[in-house]
Amino acid sequence: MQIHFIAIGGSAMHNLALALHHKGYIVSGSDDVIFEPSKSRLLEKGLLPEVFGWYPEKIHKDLDAVILGMHAKPDNPELKQAQALGLKIYSYPEFLYEQSKNKTRVVIGGSHGKTTITSMILHVLNYHDRKVDYMVGAQLEGFDRMVHLTEENDFIVLEGDEYLSSPIDRRPKFHLYKPNIALLSGIAWDHINVFPTYENYVEQFQIFVDSIVKGGSISYNEEDLEVKRVVEASANTIRKLPYQTPVYSVDDGTTLLETQEGPMPLEVFGRHNLNNLAGAKWICQNMGVDEDDFYEAIATFSGASKRLEKIAENTVSVAYKDFAHSPSKVAATTRAVKEQYPQRKLVACLELHTYSSLNAEFLKEYKNSLDRADLPIVFYSPEAVKIKRLEEVTETQIAEAFGRKDLMIFTNVKAFKTFLFEQSFENSVLLLMSSGNYGGLDFNTIKGLLEN
Repeated sequence: MQIHFIAIGGSAMHNLALALHHKGYIVSGSDDVIFEPSKSRLLEKGLLPEVFGWYPEKIHKDLDAVILGMHAKPDNPELKQAQALGLKIYSYPEFLYEQSKNKTRVVIGGSHGKTTITSMILHVLNYHDRKVDYMVGAQLEGFDRMVHLTEENDFIVLEGDEYLSSPIDRRPKFHLYKPNIALLSGIAWDHINVFPTYENYVEQFQIFVDSIVKGGSISYNEEDLEVKRVVEASANTIRKLPYQTPVYSVDDGTTLLETQEGPMPLEVFGRHNLNNLAGAKWICQNMGVDEDDFYEAIATFSGASKRLEKIAENTVSVAYKDFAHSPSKVAATTRAVKEQYPQRKLVACLELHTYSSLNAEFLKEYKNSLDRADLPIVFYSPEAVKIKRLEEVTETQIAEAFGRKDLMIFTNVKAFKTFLFEQSFENSVLLLMSSGNYGGLDFNTIKGLLEN
């Protein structure tokens, strides 16, 4: 098959392009800008566009399909040409469904935890050499790509994102997968630029539960009251399997999971990650992995990229970076780190980077999210607010939203870096939470920072 990607450089899109190339498809693509690591990975496989930009002449009647990425605009010249020629145009999730129509589809949904849970499941299956197709939102140790597609594998494991499918398809991605086996980890308002009200956001998860194939199943986190309400109110004829956080303890910086064989040390930590683990266990058992085999494998799981990832450590201090940016994620991550290191000073830095976090009204959702930090810090760039064409948020609004009188707020990159590098991190934990990079902070310098 000949497939053309419009906006091939995105994180998800370039991984799908690599997966189809690996499968033997003829792949081409275009984009107006491509950053690392997508650029090098596409170049290595001969898939990097020779020149950047949009070229309608790349679109011809011999193409079997065009895959349209979110980065493209509805008036994209290549899209217009594909429409004029009557070619089959897929969004990213539509094409994944097309590739998995004859497989058992396992879909992991939720406002938070879905990448980690999907990663845990894939780690366990890989550990026991069980071959599956997959799509996950983070690079995993031991996996070449974030997407893998075959003809022969019976299962496909999909991370079910609630964000939009494409510029011309406003449905959330996870509405298109029609799972046989599903999981819902949590519901906490996000993507305010797309779902302007909480009720509208929750409705997307109701549709997801109702989209599960009749006779299928959903494992759900019953500790999240909104998840419990949504799942148990659904009239869909599916099995409903609740899970909750297992019993665990923390001993001298090590998290121990209580099992029938006794306490088992884990490499991941935090109540939210133990809750994620419980969900992953149910899904793996539904896929034929017994409990003992699950525990053996999960003991070696060290986490997904950018999810509570340790970036530096010495005998008296440690630093983590985490993708946390929504209020619920920030609260869970901060709580987890403080629980793991109760005797150490927690310096928690949060970058407000997304549309939601930079919205003056949505800011109120962050109340108490940094309460477990000993030194809470918020960084945001007024320039990012302008780029996103949002109303300016003030330092006063941020301070009031978080509810901490001792909250430190930085809007200048140089001032933030200077403050950070002047700190003594003896007997401390540095936690950097963001979906961005603090205006260009080199995370490799953090190792040197802890050594000072």
